Amino acid sequence: MLMQIISLIMSYLIGSISFSVLLAKMLKGIDIRQHGSGNAGATNTLRILGKGPAIVVLCLDVLKGIIAVWLGKWLGGDAAWIPAVCGIAAIIGHNWPLYFHFRGGKGVATTIGVLVTLSFFPALIAGVIAIVSIVITRYVSLGSLIFVAITPFVMLLLGGYPSPTFWSSLIIAAFVIFRHRTNIVKIVQHRENKIGSGGSSKGGKRVV
Repeated sequence: MLMQIISLIMSYLIGSISFSVLLAKMLKGIDIRQHGSGNAGATNTLRILGKGPAIVVLCLDVLKGIIAVWLGKWLGGDAAWIPAVCGIAAIIGHNWPLYFHFRGGKGVATTIGVLVTLSFFPALIAGVIAIVSIVITRYVSLGSLIFVAITPFVMLLLGGYPSPTFWSSLIIAAFVIFRHRTNIVKIVQHRENKIGSGGSSKGGKRVV
């Protein structure tokens, strides 16, 4: 039990490392949460810092989710639910990071890392559909929502996945939908920023 608790705490602390905030501070001396969408994630990094830093942030945020799940596998013993809960802990850390006053991102990249590690083929299928939707609509937020919504249903269709993994995927989907609630309203109202269209920073100033 002690090792399981340690794995959960470690997963949250790893998730709390906000690479978007750190990279923006390092490269431009700014708090990225005060610019663009105000979100500490790869999409806002793309708007503010460009493609290179955004790819770095995306990969590192995905890696956080992968590491958290494997921590659960290594330290969780035979408990099937520990890897899934460790993944959720990393997502919570990303969204509400201890090191950055609990103001983080929306957890999509870390969610990708978690779901791909827990259920590779369902996440792959959902990911392809999500990417196609992003290419067509240019709404990254819509693609993110499609990804988390479809993954649990693909698990059910393919079968063979333990119940902790399935129920955790539903909890993760709820997290992502909750964090994207304002984006959902903007999509419905056709006010959501499209990828490649830029965007204004908070306070009306744009950082390029």
